[in-house]
Order: sequence, then structure tokens, then C-alpha cells
Amino acid sequence: MRAGWATIALWLAMALLPAHASGVCVPAAGPDSYANRIAAIACQENALWFGAFIDGDGRLASTTVAEAETSRLRDASTPAWRRVADYWKGSGLLWQMSGFAGASECGYSPAADPDQMRVANASCRAFLIDNPWSAVFVSYVMNRAGVPNFRASASHIDYVRDAYLHPDSSPYTFADPDTTAPAPGDLLCFVRASATSYGHAGLKAFLDRDQGALNMHCDIAASIDRGKLYLIGGNVLQSVTLRELNLNASGLLWGLPRRGGASADCRPGHEAGCSFNRQDWAALLKLKTMVPTTPAPTLTPVRNCCEVCPLPIPAGMQRCPAASPLPQAPAPAN
Repeated sequence: MRAGWATIALWLAMALLPAHASGVCVPAAGPDSYANRIAAIACQENALWFGAFIDGDGRLASTTVAEAETSRLRDASTPAWRRVADYWKGSGLLWQMSGFAGASECGYSPAADPDQMRVANASCRAFLIDNPWSAVFVSYVMNRAGVPNFRASASHIDYVRDAYLHPDSSPYTFADPDTTAPAPGDLLCFVRASATSYGHAGLKAFLDRDQGALNMHCDIAASIDRGKLYLIGGNVLQSVTLRELNLNASGLLWGLPRRGGASADCRPGHEAGCSFNRQDWAALLKLKTMVPTTPAPTLTPVRNCCEVCPLPIPAGMQRCPAASPLPQAPAPAN
């Protein structure tokens, strides 16, 4: 049965912690849409990772667990590294990495032989550390949301290029982040650090002349609240992290911190140069308006507790109850 998006928005508002993020990562209530699906799934994943976030000044304000840890996420059952493996599997991209050490082991069933699983788990965790998964996370969200014709890839440049070169078939259109207002379901993208600062014009020129690789990152626009745009990205500081950016009265990105060609002057005593929001923002991929043709995915509320808790424990967070001990086999009779 199709879940009501108003219900999903309600439990998301209740589930998200810390308090700073509570109530902002909530998809708009209303009819089923790809934008609402994308936002709801991204928000759920951020909640699962304890609501990690970067504030409007570009500071990492909250993080709890990292990609390869065995520490469990907020559902109190999923080790962090296993969730990253889920993104690879759920995006449909893991098979493309079969030639990379540890990739095939990420597809093993947990029900396999315990000794075999210990070796497989170690190999899989090494694979997850060695291979970036930010584009995989975006592809996972799009796959779960059922977005048609999305160019799933482990490289952001592939679906950015698809939106630019194939606007008729891509579910996204390529736009300038300085002149186009973002909305939930959109993707805001930057070119990663290099000697060149591309910007929107430079990225267009690259796509016109070059079919090669370009190191990029895209965040998913999840919600807009009181002049703030909240985006969620995977593999952002080894977590699924929410980012806060400013909007002006027209809904356009305002004062977007830009990286120049030189490295930022980030050092003690010069913290202004240390913003994680200062990037070479180059493209806004606008989600087209499409009527969903498949049932909405079922989302399960995330438990509001932690196993590896920050100290002091923030208000509203509680420690998860201890797991029930495994039943012991009866002692053999004499």
C-alpha cells in the first residue's frame, strides 16, 4: 500500500536529531512526487547517520560515526560500514566494481559461514574506504525513489554530463546555480579541488569539448526552510551529511561561498578559510516535473537513540537499550 507523504514528513520531523536539524529536513506534504520521494529518502538516511550536518558557516557541527566503523547507526542494528555496502548494492553499481579488491565480498550474505564472513567483512570494509561512494549514494536514492532514466554512476560527472548533453531523456536539466532557484529533489554540484576553478561557464566548456572524467560532488536538495536550503550528500566527511546554505528573497542561492584556483588559507587563527561550504559550485541539476508511475517506497521510522553517543548526550537523545543476550545452549548432561 502506498505510504502517505504527510505521514512520512511527520515521522521525519520527529526522528531527526540533533535539535539544530530537527524539523528542517522534512519533505513538503502533498501528492506523491519524485521530488518528495528523493527528499524523504535522503532525509531518512541523514537521520540514520545521527543527523550529521555542516552549518551555514561551513563548520562540521555534528557527526557521530564514519563510513567503515562497526558502530551501529541510529536504528541500533546496522553497522555503519554495512549501510555503505547497502548503497553500493541498492544503486545497482556494485557489479561494475567486480575487478576491485573487496567488491565481491560486499555482496556476500551475512548468513554465510562465520569464518568466511570475517575475512569477507574485512575485505569489504577496505573496499568501502578505498572507493568514493558519494555518487553511489545519489544513485541509490534515485533508484529507491524510482526516478526514470537516471544515469546511475559511481562518478558524478556521468549524470551531470547526461543532463547537459541529453536534456530530452535525462530526468534533470543542467542549470546555473547563480540564476536558477533550487527546489527539493534537485542536485547542487561542485568541481572538486583542482588547480582550475571552473564555475558554471567553465564546466559547460569542459562538457562541450571533453568526454573524459572530472572529479565532482553533488548534494541532494532535501528541503527549504526560512531562507535556508538544506542539502544531503553521501561520503561527506565519511558520513551522510546535511549541509546548510543561504537563499535570498527570490529563492536563489545567496552568498554562495566559492573556491578560487588557489587552496583556501585554512589554518589556526584564520578559520574563515576553513569552510566546508567553500567549493567550486558549478551546476544545479533541476528535477523535471514528472508523475510517478511506480508505487512509493515504504520508509521505516528511524529509532531515536544512539549506541556510540556523544558526551554529554544532547537533549532529546537517549542511549539505545542493550541488546538481548543470545540464548545459550544447555550444558551437556553428564
